[in-house]
Amino acid sequence: MPDRETETLEGLVNVVSPGAYAVSDVAGDFDGGAGGLYYRDVRHLSRFVLEVGGERPVVRGREARGTAAEFLLEAPGLELVRRRRLGHGMEEEVEVCNPSGRAVEARLSFWVGADFEDVFVVRGFAGREERGEVVEEVREGTLRYLYRRGGFSRGTEVRFSAEGAKPVAGSGGIQCLLRLGAGERRVVRLSVALEEGGERVRAAERRGAPYAAAPVLETDWEALRRSWERSVEDLAALTFDAGEGLLLPAAGAPWYMALFGRDALLAAYGAMILTPEPARNALRALARWQATGRDDYADAEPGKIPHELRRGELAFFREVPQPYYGTADATPLFLVLLEEHRRWTADEELARELEGPARRALDWLLLHADRTEDGFIAYERRSPAGLRNHGWKDSDDSMLFRDGRRAGGMVAPCEVQGYAYDALLRTANLAESAWGDAKLAGRLREEAEDLKRRFDRDYWMEERGCYALALDGEGRQVDSVTSNAGHLLWSGIVPEEKAPLVARRLLSGEMFSGWGIRTMAEGEGGYDPLSYHNGSVWPHDSAIIAQGLACYGFRKEANRVAAALVEAAERFEYRLPEVFGGERRREGEGPVEYPSSCSPQAWAAAVVPLLVRAVLSVEPDPEARVLRSEPALPGGVGGLRLEGVPAFGGRWCVGM
Repeated sequence: MPDRETETLEGLVNVVSPGAYAVSDVAGDFDGGAGGLYYRDVRHLSRFVLEVGGERPVVRGREARGTAAEFLLEAPGLELVRRRRLGHGMEEEVEVCNPSGRAVEARLSFWVGADFEDVFVVRGFAGREERGEVVEEVREGTLRYLYRRGGFSRGTEVRFSAEGAKPVAGSGGIQCLLRLGAGERRVVRLSVALEEGGERVRAAERRGAPYAAAPVLETDWEALRRSWERSVEDLAALTFDAGEGLLLPAAGAPWYMALFGRDALLAAYGAMILTPEPARNALRALARWQATGRDDYADAEPGKIPHELRRGELAFFREVPQPYYGTADATPLFLVLLEEHRRWTADEELARELEGPARRALDWLLLHADRTEDGFIAYERRSPAGLRNHGWKDSDDSMLFRDGRRAGGMVAPCEVQGYAYDALLRTANLAESAWGDAKLAGRLREEAEDLKRRFDRDYWMEERGCYALALDGEGRQVDSVTSNAGHLLWSGIVPEEKAPLVARRLLSGEMFSGWGIRTMAEGEGGYDPLSYHNGSVWPHDSAIIAQGLACYGFRKEANRVAAALVEAAERFEYRLPEVFGGERRREGEGPVEYPSSCSPQAWAAAVVPLLVRAVLSVEPDPEARVLRSEPALPGGVGGLRLEGVPAFGGRWCVGM
């Protein structure tokens, strides 16, 4: 699981669903590279190419929304509309139109291939110890591909039908000859069915779509309204069954269509204003996979919440760790979200149901986690197949000193200490309100205050007016100025007297690009605006910072970040990507696309709901069972109102 900066996704179109997902070029084809039809970490079709008269059509336009896409194409004398919908397989229809005043013939060919490659191999992140055999079966109008290696098997079947024409199937392709009169239209249809373990993949029973009743946003801020709608649409499209009917968003397309601990927890937090269901489901799903012992191959310790769970061939044979636990922050975030769910629902039942996993997570925080000599939560990779860095900035070079040197050995990121502080206080609330353990609550509050004092003493950089990125194994400050310090406002670990200094640093010209908060300050030794984590802008990162600014009363600064992100979303067709370039904003130019950015991505899709929460200052009061809101709108916005916010079993209206 090396650095994730290796692949390029520029010019690709992702169409996702709760089952399969497709990665194509702008014509809808996939033929090499990252392209393909994927299901549960395996590429079921590696080639799917449309030709008309032996040539690929010319692209005139395309649009991808949610689980569907439409591609507008042209061939000599013909107009084509290629419509694709994803679900438990893929359905495609190609409408062929003859706009001329005379009859024409059109030979359509679909070239098909299946390599059943694991997503880790497609990305170049892992090799293979063994390889099974792909078998092709050709029948009338049908191509079928089967793959087996030991107890692991997958299959793909492509069926073809056409109005007024007979399809002819041969090895690697299906063709048909259409005869169209003047102005006539014909439709060709393809249906792709998938198999896993010898069984046909069926449409999953969805016991209620979590985002179907999302609040309605009313505002004259058009870019925000359209971004809100796109966010809800993307979260719904990414939602999959994580087991036992637990519906929650996969981390993101195309590489992270699986359960990721950190991503699921932060996306659910950001989307809490939409619905509490994904939070509840994420907590239950992750509790099922909580580590029970130490496993160095998986970077696991007792009580730890997993980083990712995969379902491909390499995971099946454990050629990659499965589950993998290389995350220092998912465990405290699990506790944060559990208490946040209680705040929004006043439901003590889930807190009681998950008391065991929560106490084990707490034990990991206090007993089993790696620690520096001064007691701060840290990590050091033990698995040869694992990630070098276990914070949210998990690329190999994300932990850099001010002069650009890499921090080696054990590392204790600043934001993880903030999450731990928040988790201790929130777990104290759960112990008091749901578990009837006042003694534990008192001890955890004392632990939190001690952590806050020690953290401020050891991480604060007086000459830089900011907190250090991390401490290394020798207790030295990793002294780059980064966005990680903004997460400390969100967690509440920053003393009131230092909060203005942190806010000022985050909104400085070195950190604020005009489109969002950079991951690293311009001028640092490791700064690169097109690096993955050392100068780029991550929307979820900036949104967490905006929420933290608002919580400390810096409403103007929070609105500045929120407005910048919404303006960036407008440049990305109202869908914020995983990450974009950190170059300074210039008149008439948009943010720079990052070549390997995933889109849609769950925590990026949850950004706009979190920004709306920050702008309206929406906070639940579980004791009084009311939602409280103190709106402070950005300049130029006349009104912002949410209808149907779910809280305490009812629906609320907030805004102005």
